[in-house]
Amino acid sequence: MTKPRSLAVWVGPRKVGMVERAEEYVFAYHPGTSPSGVVSLTMPVRLKSWQSRDLHPVFQMNLPEGALLIAVRSAIAKVAGTDDLTILRVVGGNTIGRNRFSRLEDDAPMFPSEPESLEEILSFPDALELFNELVSRYALRSGVSGVQPKVLLSATERATAVSSGFIVKSWGAEFPQLGANEFLCMTAARKAGLATPEFHLSENGGLFVMKRFDMDAGGVSCGFEDFCSLQGLGTDDKYNGSYERLAKSITDFVSPEYRIEARERFFGALVLSVAVRNGDAHLKNFGVLYDDAKGQVRLTPVYDIVTTTAYLKSDVPALTIEGRKIWWPRKTLEKFAVVHLSIPPAKARGIIDRVVDAVEGMRDAVRRHMADHPPFAPVGEGMLAAWRAGIDGLSAR
Repeated sequence: MTKPRSLAVWVGPRKVGMVERAEEYVFAYHPGTSPSGVVSLTMPVRLKSWQSRDLHPVFQMNLPEGALLIAVRSAIAKVAGTDDLTILRVVGGNTIGRNRFSRLEDDAPMFPSEPESLEEILSFPDALELFNELVSRYALRSGVSGVQPKVLLSATERATAVSSGFIVKSWGAEFPQLGANEFLCMTAARKAGLATPEFHLSENGGLFVMKRFDMDAGGVSCGFEDFCSLQGLGTDDKYNGSYERLAKSITDFVSPEYRIEARERFFGALVLSVAVRNGDAHLKNFGVLYDDAKGQVRLTPVYDIVTTTAYLKSDVPALTIEGRKIWWPRKTLEKFAVVHLSIPPAKARGIIDRVVDAVEGMRDAVRRHMADHPPFAPVGEGMLAAWRAGIDGLSAR
């Protein structure tokens, strides 16, 4: 396998253009590409090519990170190298969103594979053994970002023959019990009334499994872009920015008929991150979905919520409000909602109260999981302490 200097770029089943690496990265649409076939809401179809010093942010969005990137590089380094286009070529048939990548001469970018059984994944007794096996099978088919060990796969759902896309996550030694941590935080999100994807925790607590929200019921991928891409930033800049600017990006990109819902959902996710002390609510953990780039654009469900201070006691929020990264008090968040999201004061207070009640109501679930899974106990204690501080800071005075 030689290093590619160019790749075909697909949107769903259509080959729409080519990305090439020379002195800089260049992407050009093929003549006749429909305006709906854009690779990004920020890169409309035009005759002039799109140039970038680094790989275009919308394509960087699909590059693996962390443990998955290490696994991919280990598998291909000796025969292909580890530059961005090579990695995209390898994982580009199965990515989040509707963009796909292949060699110029390929007739299709997809990797065929038989679906797994969701039932077996959730009930398999040895989570580490299973996850290592899934990595060996799917690392080279998983174009998904994030430092947490994860793979993309297709699985038949419980008691049906229906196959859907899932993200399966484990953890590394640095962040033990991260799957259970995320499951409990996401359950709090759901109890607070926030839209979430379908998600599960394996019976042994070792794997967090989330249904892909970028696919419709027929398995067709929707357009997905995170706010790093929408703000023209590379992955390395995901912690650079402010929630004020993210709020403005919602206004810029979400369709008018969905903006009120999007602003309230975003505010709820922000409040939840403060309540559970999630310091990883960065620009890549918010995004938009669309079926047609010329049609309706909506905010994604809430995803990737974890209590990071259970591992990093001095962790702070990922982005700023009023120029500061602190665990902001209730008054600051209420002001942010009114000024930057146009949420009425009473509505903002109600969202905060629902989040506080949901997190408070989940504390017993954390204790039960500690009792049922003793290795989780140290992380659970850290979560309970963090949640207590978060609830105290957001409770009405």
